[in-house]
Amino acid sequence: MFLLGWGLAALALLLAWAWQQRTHDASAVDAVWAAVMGALALLHAALGSGDGARRLALALLGGAWAARLALHLLRDRVLGKPEDGRYRRLRAWFGARAGLGFFAYFQAQALAAAVFALPFLAVAQSPGRPPAAALAAAVALWALAVTGESLADRQLAAWRADPAQRGRSCRAGLWRYSRHPNYFCEWLHWFTYPLLAWGGPGVWLALLGPALMLATLLGVTGIPHTERQALASRGEDYRAYQRETSRFVPWFPRSTPRRDA
Repeated sequence: MFLLGWGLAALALLLAWAWQQRTHDASAVDAVWAAVMGALALLHAALGSGDGARRLALALLGGAWAARLALHLLRDRVLGKPEDGRYRRLRAWFGARAGLGFFAYFQAQALAAAVFALPFLAVAQSPGRPPAAALAAAVALWALAVTGESLADRQLAAWRADPAQRGRSCRAGLWRYSRHPNYFCEWLHWFTYPLLAWGGPGVWLALLGPALMLATLLGVTGIPHTERQALASRGEDYRAYQRETSRFVPWFPRSTPRRDA
């Protein structure tokens, strides 16, 4: 099942790579990755040998989460937008070997999708009905996290669309309490799958999801990249925002400068 998921992800990212070869714009890779995650949730739910209630919940929750994220990324970063700054820098770094470099990058994303889908596989292979409390908690947590992420995305889009806020860091709504509320909610969402796998032998594998997502957001492509971009574009305003606002977990703003915990 893992190899099948990896193969399908590799095919989807191969097609995305071929598209960027024509357009010289790699920005679509993020939306494609999210769509692939939804496809893997549906694949594992359809082919898994575990309890039907667990698999149905996986298909509905994993599929809906991925669809929302893919559509948001498509609107926010692809349609009518220039190539994302990350990929422009990567293209310049690859130089004459950009085609080969992006092929490797896109296929690395395919492998990452297969690994991130291991919690889906754990849910889909878990026998026996999940405890009612765990199933209810999974649905409630999913709803809270996906609603929070969607709200944060809308608040940021509205802030960016206001000409009066140009050059200023968003402090509206959830962004008053966390510099990255969308990332926090995205991480929170991944606890849905250990709850869906609760009582089954794969619950420990399902915990890989939130662990991998936290490591990615805090140390790889999430917060470090976003904050470098923000400091380059908004300078002192963003430094003030860093001093005032929690880095990740939502908390009340600070009135005096203090080093982040």
